Amino acid sequence: MSEYTAKDYKKGQPRWCPGCGDHFFLASLHKAMAEIGVPPYDIAVISGIGCSSRLPHYMNTYGMNTIHGRAAAIATGCKVANPKLTVWQVSGDGDGLAIGGNHFIHANRRNINLNMILLNNRIYGLTKGQYSPTSPRGFVSKSSPYGTVEDPFRPAELCFGARGHFFARAVATDGPGTVEILKAAYQHKGASVCEILQNCVIFNNGTHDAVAKKEDRLKNAIYLEHGKPMLFGENNEFGLMQEGFGLKVVKLGENGITEKDILVHDAHCEDNTLQLKLALMEGPDFPIALGVIRDVEAPTYDDAVYQQIEEVSSKKKYHNFEELLLTNDTWEVK
Repeated sequence: MSEYTAKDYKKGQPRWCPGCGDHFFLASLHKAMAEIGVPPYDIAVISGIGCSSRLPHYMNTYGMNTIHGRAAAIATGCKVANPKLTVWQVSGDGDGLAIGGNHFIHANRRNINLNMILLNNRIYGLTKGQYSPTSPRGFVSKSSPYGTVEDPFRPAELCFGARGHFFARAVATDGPGTVEILKAAYQHKGASVCEILQNCVIFNNGTHDAVAKKEDRLKNAIYLEHGKPMLFGENNEFGLMQEGFGLKVVKLGENGITEKDILVHDAHCEDNTLQLKLALMEGPDFPIALGVIRDVEAPTYDDAVYQQIEEVSSKKKYHNFEELLLTNDTWEVK
């Protein structure tokens, strides 16, 4: 059992709007950290710029509120310089996928041992309501008064396209679901991405209404668990089956369909084809996938760097600066 409680990770009074999804996520992060049990002094929380990026101010851990879009870069340096630290990186959809998009994909490609949190409310909240890289086509905002003419990024697609090995999703208002994916992200060795669907009550209220409430998640979401059949619905009366190269929703009992016909989730499959299809499901035709969608082992960047240093050092004739000087001709000046 952990010797820590959520209170041990708390600091300060959050300055977010009442009802903001950041409040819900912060409470879940405190609880997850307590259940994981890593001491606060062995944790660093790194963020960029934005409403969500104020989060390190409310953590009783090491932390840094960095510059816009550079959270992944700073977190990478933090982890490589001190591999014993558990590093959590927190970004919003704007901070993480717009100006920080390059850092996001390369942190995944390199598979740096970071826990990357993407708080997705589909809007720029701190700068007062401009559309973000995840805002849907046609979205009306202060910077798109006639509707956006762009298609949004889908975070899972970016993660998978960058050869990401861990992707999970939760709803900020679902405390238990959020805590579970955060714990799974910590257990995963490598770059883990947790997309948190959250609300901005001021500039994009209701953007995730389909899954914000428990009763709606029962109808409109599916909780994926490794090794278990893909069932959903208020009474698990619906399931997912493969149809050609795609997926289809079926109802148990109709046309002779039983639980044996339902796909079983394999989060550890190296081929991400089916995992990506699950991650990209959208309503109203399909449920939104929650839980750990992909979790695959692979070599990490930080381990590889230190292993390379050890290998190169073992072959050198010198192991410190003084020995380096003595490898060449030396003179004594009197």
